[in-house]
Amino acid sequence: SGHGHGVTVKDVNPHDFVKAFSAHLKRQGKLKVPDWVDLVKTAKRKELAPYDPDWYYTRAASILRHIYLRGGVGVGALTKVYGGRKRRGSKPCHFEKASSSVARKVMQSLEQLNLIEQHPNGGRKITPQGRKDLDLIAGQVVHAEDKSS
Repeated sequence: SGHGHGVTVKDVNPHDFVKAFSAHLKRQGKLKVPDWVDLVKTAKRKELAPYDPDWYYTRAASILRHIYLRGGVGVGALTKVYGGRKRRGSKPCHFEKASSSVARKVMQSLEQLNLIEQHPNGGRKITPQGRKDLDLIAGQVVHAEDKSS
């Protein structure tokens, strides 16, 4: 079937897409990654420990995909998406704060790239430019899968 036409983010495996888009962001070199100091303060949990220098790009790609599919997503909603499993014990709020400041920083970086914008009812939504970029990468992912299968 004629691929590459009308492929959108919904058509590709989320993991492959996030990997591809984070590589795209890194290649572009425009995404503003906060200072390491900031990040380590922000990310006190192991999941976010800076073993993988690319985790910020990965998180950005993942958040972007989420906003693309949902629209009008705010920091609070993302905190829930990324923070569900750690609500045990007597100190849940520490992590909630960490992850929401990561989400906030990521969204600010993505906004500067004009990939997302403020949503009229709060939260963020994808820009036309963002949609185009995401669908483009989705198309590349599908092509790559075609070649390998």
